[in-house]
Amino acid sequence: MSQRELVVLGSASQTPTRHRNHNGYLLRFDREGVLFDPGEGTQRQMIQAGRSATEITRICVTHFHGDHSLGLAGVLQRLSLDNVPHEIRCYYPESGQVYFDRLRYSTSYHERANVVPVPLAADGPVDSSLTVAALDHRIDCYGYRFAEPDGRRMLPDRLAALGVRGPMVSELQRLGAIEVDGRRVALEDVSVPRPGQVFAFVMDTRMCAGALELARDADLLVAESTFVDADRELAWRYGHLTSREAGRLAAEAGARELVLTHFSQRYPYEEAERFREEAAKEFSGEIHLAVDLAVIPLPSRR
Repeated sequence: MSQRELVVLGSASQTPTRHRNHNGYLLRFDREGVLFDPGEGTQRQMIQAGRSATEITRICVTHFHGDHSLGLAGVLQRLSLDNVPHEIRCYYPESGQVYFDRLRYSTSYHERANVVPVPLAADGPVDSSLTVAALDHRIDCYGYRFAEPDGRRMLPDRLAALGVRGPMVSELQRLGAIEVDGRRVALEDVSVPRPGQVFAFVMDTRMCAGALELARDADLLVAESTFVDADRELAWRYGHLTSREAGRLAAEAGARELVLTHFSQRYPYEEAERFREEAAKEFSGEIHLAVDLAVIPLPSRR
């Protein structure tokens, strides 16, 4: 069975703590390894998590504040050091091109990895699986939606009843219809629609339309939860969500599960449960509190 899970590499916000490293999230989705917001220390956190640079196929940077991007320099150099053979596409706000260039060539190294920069300047699909939308932060910031294309689930009872067996099944999936014992059998006769799984990543933003669009019907939504509700005015001033707002975002978007992360260092690690309690006032689905090096599986298909 294909592996689909989120590896939390870091869950702090502006300042790392004894318990939380700067941001870093690795989405393992079949053959894809999507690294989101590699903050300082991400390279070491990947080692701690037992993950290899060769797993990375894409890098997605929401914005160029240090806690979301200072680790990019080390990760890019590690890709070359490990001689990663495949192309790695790197997405980031176009307005931060100067910061991307500085991080990519911050020191001397032998660049061997095939890193393809993809600067972002507008909302919408980037390719068949990745969509971006602008968020409401203090500098240009993009959130990401990684979605599997919709497919169909085969029905064994219907296949058997219509005599479709063995190699005929894959032929039917490929062609859409085949002839069996003189009868035309269409794919719709032996299958039902199967929605593709959706992962959404919303970081450093106030509540906004872009965040809602990214999170729509997500199977797993990662949302920043920098402040508790008592500090909501502070959250608004600095362009962040509270835990309760993250819960409201998940509820309004119809997400299935929510991951809270990006916790301010002002709150004691031992009181993290408070974030979940506040989010639960708005969202009735499963809520995960991000913990460094934790692995969170994507929920089973709808």
